[in-house]
Amino acid sequence: MSFDLQLANKRALVTGGTKGVGAAVVRTLCDAGAHVVATARSAPSQPTDGVRFVAADLSTSEGASVIAQSVLQQFGGIDILVDVLGGSSAPSGGFAALDDNEWFKELSQNLMPAVRLDRALLPSMIAQRSGVIIHVTSIQRLLPLPESTIAYAAAKAALSTYSKALSKQVTPKGIRVMRVSPGWVETEAAVALAERLAAQAGTDYEGGKQIIMKGLGGIPLGRPAKPAEVADLIAFLASPRAASITGTEYVIDGGTVPTV
Repeated sequence: MSFDLQLANKRALVTGGTKGVGAAVVRTLCDAGAHVVATARSAPSQPTDGVRFVAADLSTSEGASVIAQSVLQQFGGIDILVDVLGGSSAPSGGFAALDDNEWFKELSQNLMPAVRLDRALLPSMIAQRSGVIIHVTSIQRLLPLPESTIAYAAAKAALSTYSKALSKQVTPKGIRVMRVSPGWVETEAAVALAERLAAQAGTDYEGGKQIIMKGLGGIPLGRPAKPAEVADLIAFLASPRAASITGTEYVIDGGTVPTV
């Protein structure tokens, strides 16, 4: 039996689509035959053939408006929205290191882009009575690291709660809304972090990875996820193969979260 994801000619937008998980999602959807728009603040160093790129800063309402208008003008509508954008630039030091500006930056990067794009693009999905929205959250919402990820984890928790509420509102209108919650993923940024920690500890890259895994309390699988593995999960959830799945969160963390 063929396991065609039935994504040919689907119209998709991927935020944070030039690096890491976002870039992997773009490639996977393209390989499945979808028409993809990728967005980030700057163009990718190696563009993917057939992918349309629109530069925008989605931490601002203006950037979200530019992307939404561009997608609707190019495609006339949207079938799949994958909100991968996220990250943290907050300093370490726990709660005392986080002033109002740092909190605002974390919420502006990890919660508000999804809220704004959903608000702008959902009317077209509702009009066609079909669509899929996938929000990429993080296991940090369950395992916040108090020294460094308080605000990031709180923003991802807010995204998860918002996503669940949204699914209850729009699923009856034909739009599925889901969350994918990665643990540590071996992206370009993760590799750089492991290399930096390895250099500080006088070890090699594998040793740097072990330092990170120990800091997470261990990964039973013994390694981080690959971006393509997360992208495969997202592509399946976005496809008609997952037509009865909505309102749920899928953790892909190698077993990192120790609780049920």
